Amino acid sequence: MNRMERFPQPGVEAEVRYLDGDFRVLRPGTFVRCKVTGEPIPIEELRYWDVDLQEAYATPQAKLERMGLKVKL
Repeated sequence: MNRMERFPQPGVEAEVRYLDGDFRVLRPGTFVRCKVTGEPIPIEELRYWDVDLQEAYATPQAKLERMGLKVKL
């Protein structure tokens, strides 16, 4: 692994393969984008995704919204 793979440049979007309970970084980067809100999600804070759709979500509410459910908190 070279230096760029361990320490990607700031502001570079990663390419990620979402797996059951884990994910694999295909192209190094510092963030991925939420499919619903478009906001950047730092890789170290990525917690919510859909394996079948291969999409990331910033919050559980964003995932529910993607599923067509409206939740008021």
